[in-house]
Amino acid sequence: MMGKNLKLPVGVDDFKKIRHDKFYYIDKTKLLEQLLDSWGEVNLFTRPRRFGKTLNMSMLRYFFEIGTDESLFDGLYIKKNKKICEEYMGKFPVIFISLKNVEGITFETALYRFVEIIGREAERFCFLEDSDKLTVNEKERYKALIRLDNGRYSMDTDILASSLKTLSEFLYKHYGKKTIIIIDEYDVPLEKAYENNYYDKMILLLRNMFGNALKTNTSLAFGVLTGCLRIAKESIFTGLNNFKVYSITNTEFDETFGFTDSEVKEMLHYYEMDDKYDEVKEWYDGYHFGDSEVYCPWDVVNYCSDHLNNRNAKPKNYWMNTSGNSIINHFIDSINEPDMLTKAELEWLVNGRVVRKRIDEIITYGELYSTMDNLWSTLFMTGYLTQYG
Repeated sequence: MMGKNLKLPVGVDDFKKIRHDKFYYIDKTKLLEQLLDSWGEVNLFTRPRRFGKTLNMSMLRYFFEIGTDESLFDGLYIKKNKKICEEYMGKFPVIFISLKNVEGITFETALYRFVEIIGREAERFCFLEDSDKLTVNEKERYKALIRLDNGRYSMDTDILASSLKTLSEFLYKHYGKKTIIIIDEYDVPLEKAYENNYYDKMILLLRNMFGNALKTNTSLAFGVLTGCLRIAKESIFTGLNNFKVYSITNTEFDETFGFTDSEVKEMLHYYEMDDKYDEVKEWYDGYHFGDSEVYCPWDVVNYCSDHLNNRNAKPKNYWMNTSGNSIINHFIDSINEPDMLTKAELEWLVNGRVVRKRIDEIITYGELYSTMDNLWSTLFMTGYLTQYG
């Protein structure tokens, strides 16, 4: 982690790039140890945006993936666990996709982006076309995942819905090792679909895709997903065995997303900003995940970047300026005169007071705006509010 003149990783969420190109990295590889010790066939981590979900998923990919560069992990926590490294490092085929860009005004636009993501990931495994472990028919099915029509991937929804399962089966056959599937920002397509009135079509697609890949897939070693909200009532994950959800209220993994106080102090010390600690703590501390007090990584990294160039720069609310606020704006716009209490309570929070509310961690987009009570759960799960004490 430490070294001379390490760059600040503003907006860099690829683990390999951070390690190869000498960016500052706060070691979160203990996540690997915890994940394997707790073991679930499918694991879902729900955290607000900009708390390091994508970087952590990228780290998992590079650890497990066959052919990985093991030097990426030199000097990091996980290298001390020789048993885990010998048994798991570089031993599995890994499918890694992020759904953060699956959006569009129409379902067709979102579907095109979905197909692009799956097609590009499938094309990483182009050696399957010539694998002597696959039959002629299986090779044709693989080609259907990467087939182009006028320069665009051309999967229909049926092929797309089974694509992750199909790809994992072929990788299992080729390597003789079950496949790890990592899906980052799994709930973004649902959020965008709800905003643009094609929610039912998207929920059906995801239900089929996740059901195929994560529920009835004998080629699956295990799966890891991230998102902001836990979505269970839509039956996306119905029937999954050993399905584990780790939200911001769980004590497990509570220090693996976000920066701890000691990690922030170490980072400030490295960049000779020890005198800025009180200001950073006042502005960016205050999140409580499980039993841990954490800082938003996006805020801390951007603060340090600004102050490398100008020691007298004023602190900013970096997270708020980059976070998507469409859900929150919808709630605020819907507050009318009978909801004056809600307005008053929001003003209390702005002025540093505490509001006591019951939180429902299983919010569904279909029910999101059905009651103003859901406002508080949504603000909490998406990082606008945190628990007190």
